[in-house]
Amino acid sequence: MSNRLFQGIIHQMKDAIDRTVGVIDENYTVIACSELGRIGEAHELMVSGSTSSTDVFVRGQYTYKPFGTPQHPEYTLFVEGNDPQASKYAAILSISLSNIKFYYDEKYDRSNFIKNIILDNILPGDIYLKARELRFNSDVSRTVLLIRVVSNNDVSVYDVIQNLFPDKSKDFIINISENDIALVKETKGSIDSKDLENLASSISDTLSGEFYTHAIIGIGTTVEGLKDLAKSFKEAQIALEVGKVFDTEKTIVSYDNLGIARLIYQLPTTLCETYLHEVFKRGSIESLDQETLFTIQKFFENNLNVSETSRKLFVHRNTLVYRIEKIKKITGLDLREFDHAIVFKIALMVKKYLKANPVKY
Repeated sequence: MSNRLFQGIIHQMKDAIDRTVGVIDENYTVIACSELGRIGEAHELMVSGSTSSTDVFVRGQYTYKPFGTPQHPEYTLFVEGNDPQASKYAAILSISLSNIKFYYDEKYDRSNFIKNIILDNILPGDIYLKARELRFNSDVSRTVLLIRVVSNNDVSVYDVIQNLFPDKSKDFIINISENDIALVKETKGSIDSKDLENLASSISDTLSGEFYTHAIIGIGTTVEGLKDLAKSFKEAQIALEVGKVFDTEKTIVSYDNLGIARLIYQLPTTLCETYLHEVFKRGSIESLDQETLFTIQKFFENNLNVSETSRKLFVHRNTLVYRIEKIKKITGLDLREFDHAIVFKIALMVKKYLKANPVKY
């Protein structure tokens, strides 16, 4: 990556400096040059020998200035000419390239550092040591949002998200896989789940409205400190998986708002199967047709209100009562009774969970 970084700077300075300028690595290979044709060739400095000093020196028709790590410079800048002006160019350019590389490496290391934390690839005791080394602020609140691309339009979603959150010192965008991108967002301690959902919605709307890319977003809880970022990331993953099972139409799923679905997700499948067998007679729930299941869904959505549900379904009240009686006869549960309705609601969710067989984290 340093090669591209150096080449970009040298290309921009090409018109300002009327001389050949380039950078060679420890193997004396030209990795960046104002003359593109020379990139990749062995530089003549290899023949003359090298120096471990960081001072400017002249050999033949070129002026050189090593830069990089002070104890062991990894790169050497060369400027055509052996006059005082060439020495000034070499000194100025080496300082510029060295600083640019330092800030780039720091940013890159910080992103890798955050990635290692959320993926649990770093020991807890090493987190704060590395944070101090990178001058990282460990005492702020952060939240992980996991953006999963469902369908795209040949657009780099990673670049889009980076442009939406340009402050690289506070917010980190991490590539997790081909379709998953994690946004580690610095947040205020007082932020609530509604604010985070609004933020996620703005990301989703931008991707779909401007780039025709459909994505679903899982939101973890807000955590203090760095070591709990892995927890927030896992919660965002769980939010997506649970949302896929129980709320297939939602594009924004917050871990805080999963409710009873989160509890069911954490249960062993054997326990779930036992629960279904206890609640229903064997095969009784399978005998309910799609129309009946849709009626049950609407009945729950309208808070067990018979009149309101019949109005929303455009059926006579007596028709709805007949359907509820039919369900009671098949399952033994009267949905008009609150306790029975809760048992039935949970049973339907458990059945949906068993059918989906989601991946657990």
